[in-house]
Parts: sequence; C-alpha cells; structure tokens
Amino acid sequence: MKLTIDVRKLNAQKKYAGDVTFEFVGDNSLIEIPYVTFSSPVTARLHYEILEDDSVEITGSVTFSLKGLCSRCLQEAEQTFSGEVDAYFVPRDGESEDYRYFGGVIDLDDCLGDAVMLALPGRLVCGENCIALEWSEQ
Repeated sequence: MKLTIDVRKLNAQKKYAGDVTFEFVGDNSLIEIPYVTFSSPVTARLHYEILEDDSVEITGSVTFSLKGLCSRCLQEAEQTFSGEVDAYFVPRDGESEDYRYFGGVIDLDDCLGDAVMLALPGRLVCGENCIALEWSEQ
C-alpha cells in the first residue's frame, strides 16, 4: 500500500495545513535484532504544512511494537517504541538532501521507513529487571 499525500488536491481544497494518520505493516527486514518482528502495525501521526513554493513540511511521530526473544535472557519479550518524523519535501528534481515529490503527490514510504529505522532499538529486552544469561566455562 502506497502512503501518499496529494498536494494538488489539498491546494485545490485550500487545505494548506492539517493532520493525517496512517497505519501500515512494518518491514521486518529493517530489524537487525535476531528473532524479533513487528507485533503491531506502525502508526504514523503526521502534521503537514504546504508552503508558498509548494514545498511541504511534515512533522509527527511513528509508534510500533516489537516482539521476540529478549536479547539478554532469551525469554519472550514485547515492547513499544516511538520515533519522530521531521521531513521536508520539495516538488522538483535536483541535488538536495530533502525528500522530493513528483506529479503533485508525496510518497511517504521512504520518509516513514527512515523514521521507523531510526526508532528501532539496538536490542529487545523483557524488562528493567531482566537477568542476563550467565555463561559458564567448564
């Protein structure tokens, strides 16, 4: 499913700022923690603002849950994580570090994928009081 914002339509409706919410399935290939997957859809809550030059500023958050084996004790674990979305889209080609959009439609897939990737933890733990496995050399 493509997650998009149609700038042309919003301009025609004179909706130059607003809020949108999307839910989508997280890409498990982004997770580098063994035996961990997304346990809920990713929820993106976004605020957009269309500027006079048709560039678009998008801010907001992504929230998702992961489940799998605790990285410390190997027990089942599930945690919820949040990350920020702060993106700037320009309506043209060229050399720029900003996101670009074409045909008046913003494709949010890369932007939201980046936000999820930045919010991913380095490990999943079952809780603050987790006792790590002890390795014994015999």
